[in-house]
Amino acid sequence: MRIYGNRLLTTLPGQLIRPTSAKVREALFNIWQGSIVECRWLDLCAGNGSMGAEALSRGAREVIGIESYGKACKIIKQNWQKFSTTNQTFKVIKGDVLNILKTLEGQQFHYIYFDPPYTSMLYQPVLEKIAAHKLLKKGGEIAVEHNPKLWQAMTINGLEIRQKKYYGNSAITLYVFQSS
Repeated sequence: MRIYGNRLLTTLPGQLIRPTSAKVREALFNIWQGSIVECRWLDLCAGNGSMGAEALSRGAREVIGIESYGKACKIIKQNWQKFSTTNQTFKVIKGDVLNILKTLEGQQFHYIYFDPPYTSMLYQPVLEKIAAHKLLKKGGEIAVEHNPKLWQAMTINGLEIRQKKYYGNSAITLYVFQSS
């Protein structure tokens, strides 16, 4: 797997971690182009950290990743170390995304990438916690990766759907934070 600038990314063998496809990654960064530099990025269910690595390589100031699988956390740290500079910071937090989101209250991010296992029951509760804890800056966006055949758009107080994009068996729904 390669990241912006044709740099290699390490991934875990097997099917346990499902990295975001290059097509989806490129499409999302094309949508957000020009606004990644100096942003704060939150990567939920980070997998091998490909999205956070891409954000770092494009100039994000800070990247925080949450991943429940310990071996994946080790890979994420190694990957992000390769892509970060001395002006950037990153942190990988191992644990349950729902529990960890509470600990981030008071922090705000420009962008959040959320890619749980497609059949998980995490979508609604995670989006609700993001909105309740105001983890997005005003105008900030969440990109939710999902299987378009299994997805039903959710109405979350404080979040508004801005755009939907389809890429074969994957899709991205973009939510924007609307402060009350």
